[in-house]
Amino acid sequence: MPSALRESKAAAELDMPVKDFRALVDAGVLPKPVSIGGYERWRMVDIEAILSGKAAIPEEDIEL
Repeated sequence: MPSALRESKAAAELDMPVKDFRALVDAGVLPKPVSIGGYERWRMVDIEAILSGKAAIPEEDIEL
């Protein structure tokens, strides 16, 4: 597994459409990407932390 994922792969890891993934990123529910040579990438450790429950996710209703 790569250590950094493009948006479509990060969304796929969370089994959600890219548009919903981006909306959650923009709302601050999911982590923002890092910039690597002008490319946006999400760190796999951040995605894994969400999946394992180690990352805090706000408990407020988010409209997508």
